[in-house]
Amino acid sequence: MKKIFGIVIISIIISIIPIANAQFSIGVEAEQKLIELTVDKSEKIKVKHVISASKMPVTVNLFNGVIVESIEIKNENDEKKEISLTNDGKGTQVITIFPTKTNSIIKYNLEDKSSLYDNLWTIRTQYNENYSIIFPEDVKYIFLNNNIIPLENQKGISVNGGGNIILQYYSELPKIIQKVEWEENQFDVKIITNSKIDKFNFEQISKSINFKINEKDEFVTLSIPQELLGGPYVVLLDDEKIKYSKNFENENNVLLTIKPDLVGNVEIVGTTVIPEFSMFIPLIMGFLIILTVPFVKKINLH
Repeated sequence: MKKIFGIVIISIIISIIPIANAQFSIGVEAEQKLIELTVDKSEKIKVKHVISASKMPVTVNLFNGVIVESIEIKNENDEKKEISLTNDGKGTQVITIFPTKTNSIIKYNLEDKSSLYDNLWTIRTQYNENYSIIFPEDVKYIFLNNNIIPLENQKGISVNGGGNIILQYYSELPKIIQKVEWEENQFDVKIITNSKIDKFNFEQISKSINFKINEKDEFVTLSIPQELLGGPYVVLLDDEKIKYSKNFENENNVLLTIKPDLVGNVEIVGTTVIPEFSMFIPLIMGFLIILTVPFVKKINLH
């Protein structure tokens, strides 16, 4: 009976140990000095973590979608480090770094997190700490959860507080320049979209810009000089109000982005508009004549 009991205990231990090794990790959560994702117009995303030195074992959660074979861990002297790779039981890979006197650098690639469709790259990421995303140099605009962000001279963005994000950017920027002439002024209205745009028109009297879109579910972004048409704005699709996002390209131009689920005629109505100077010229001339006549009479009397 004792032998049977002993065999049962041994068999239970043997069956438990592999599961425990797969899900158990030792150490405290690591202090991460840097978490950086680099995208390069491919289906793979490069990830880099810089981990502070520690006298205790520390653990680092990796991004979901990690290619295990691509994991590389070195210290600041470019020497490979001893680590343990486990699973938290929920699908997240966890690295345990043993005590070290120098910072550790973890590098790996992600798959199935970046895809290209119709000239638009889409990236889906999730992480619970602050991290940065670095883009190719020729990427000037990105869409973060459907809101446009101009990068200007920045290399990328910071995702503060982490979380679940959907990020998109054009592989090749589809840009159209519409020139608007009013009196002696000329303005460039920039349109960024994969959709075909027809019948673009600026109406000074109605304080509006009008055009037709021929494809649905496509981002349409306009960079509008605020001197030409200032906000607040209302955006209509076939006379029905639709949602839009707003940002600023610079101190002079506002960015308005829509993503209609239907084709049709778009009207952007502003609050202020470039003055029609010709309307005021007769009034100004008349006012000057009224002021001048008494002065002339006064001179003639003398």
